[in-house]
Amino acid sequence: MSLQFIVDGLLTGSMVGLGAIGVTLTYSILRFSNFAHGDFMAWGTYATLAAVTAIGAVFGKVAPIGALSFGWPLIVAVIVGMAFTGLLALLLDLVLFARLRAKGQAIIVVMASFGASMALRSLLEFLFTSRPTYFSRAIQIAMPVGFGIRITADQIALLLVTAVLVASVHLMMTRTQAGRSMQALSQNPALARIVGIDVAKVVRLTWIVGGGLACVAGVMIGILVQIRPLMGFDMLLPMFAAAILGGIGSVPGAVLGGLIIGVAEAGAVQLIGAEWRAAISFLILMAVLFVRPIGLFGVKER
Repeated sequence: MSLQFIVDGLLTGSMVGLGAIGVTLTYSILRFSNFAHGDFMAWGTYATLAAVTAIGAVFGKVAPIGALSFGWPLIVAVIVGMAFTGLLALLLDLVLFARLRAKGQAIIVVMASFGASMALRSLLEFLFTSRPTYFSRAIQIAMPVGFGIRITADQIALLLVTAVLVASVHLMMTRTQAGRSMQALSQNPALARIVGIDVAKVVRLTWIVGGGLACVAGVMIGILVQIRPLMGFDMLLPMFAAAILGGIGSVPGAVLGGLIIGVAEAGAVQLIGAEWRAAISFLILMAVLFVRPIGLFGVKER
């Protein structure tokens, strides 16, 4: 049996894990499930595509970096896309979520996020149509690495980018004052306010980090698969499943949960058929909720 599904699963899991970080931070700090998070992913990807197109119009065609399918314009465009997605998340919070959170009813905020998700997705489809598009149509030759596994330069680069981003977020959460404030607010909101933590600042940082990582995850999908308005919506269930599997509030847990789900989906495609891919996330989610609701790295609330 070919072990190619492991590489495919790690790539899918990387995308899911990066998106799940935003999901788990939003839930643990702001206390609601944000169904619009998948659409942040799609909006960030289209913003990156727009930036790449603009750079190409100014500088002309730019040669790819080494064996990669893209050059420096995409790297610059991703930074622009991350900033745009963070600002979009902040704007949505300012206009909608913050006002509803003040009313103290979490279910209202959840339903509002569901409505915002549909609105963002419909607007994106109106602006760019539902026709798939791509960052590059260049065909890469996969390199054999043994055990029936083949991998492309793009895939290697994106796995490395994922590792760097996850390590950076983990260090921020554990080694910086801002990260410790986020953890404090997550664990005990009332006590965090009493000791003088700037809650508004922590909330802004949560949206910026979550939005930026969602953008990177979407760009990864755009590079390896394709860009569509529904791309973020399709990732919503795996991201929530990864966040719950890893334990709400745990960044390493969200990433590990994403990798587990990615490999499980890829394995299911190889062993029992592609039609079961969508069901795997749901089955894992149900199993976690029944067996260990707090997830792998979750902590019981006292």
